[in-house]
Formats: sequence, structure tokens, C-alpha cells
Amino acid sequence: MGSQILMIGVLVMLLLSVTLVSSLTDIECSSVTALVSACYTYITYGSPDPSPGSPCCHSMVGLKMVSDPTVENRRFTCRCLMSLISTYNPNGYALATLPDLCEVSLGFNIDPNTDCNLIP
Repeated sequence: MGSQILMIGVLVMLLLSVTLVSSLTDIECSSVTALVSACYTYITYGSPDPSPGSPCCHSMVGLKMVSDPTVENRRFTCRCLMSLISTYNPNGYALATLPDLCEVSLGFNIDPNTDCNLIP
């Protein structure tokens, strides 16, 4: 019961942060980092794999919502994620696998070779 209440609290906070952030014309890397932080255990330790419906995957959905409104938001989100890859090095690959594991398309690949300026 306690874990369900905690999960609901986390989801409410996530939805509030996504709503607040998506209402802005510009997003900040701290918002992207906050969303990705829900996946910290997977990124750091490689397990457990997140699955659709998990807090981590809810964060990926939130990340998509934040980055979708404009091309500039997608490019900015991409740049923030690229910097996180180097932060989580050598576990950056785990970060790159999150959209597929969560069945979320961000509109670009999280890969050090992605040119964020070319994202449509």
C-alpha cells in the first residue's frame, strides 16, 4: 500500500512538472535531467529493465511531451540528453535504450553521434 501511494505521488509530481515545463516556450536541461532521473537505477546499474507503465517509462512519456511541441524543443532536449550520455559514461548506452524499452519515440536517437541540429 505504501509503495502504491509513493508511486502515485511520483506520478503526480511528474505530471505537474511536465505540465509546467511544456507550458513554457523554452525548456531547461534541469527539467530533462529531472525526468531522466526516474531511470537512475537502470542507467547506473543496468537493471531492472524499465517497462511501459513503470515510473521510468512515465518519465520517458513526459520527456516526449516536453520535447514534442516544437523543433527547437526537440533539438534542445536532444542536446541535454547528449550531455547526459557523457555524464553517465560508461553507462550512456543504457540511457540510449530507454525510449525503445519504454516504447516511446522521441523523434531522434539518443546516440553520441546524433547531430541535434538536424532533428526535424
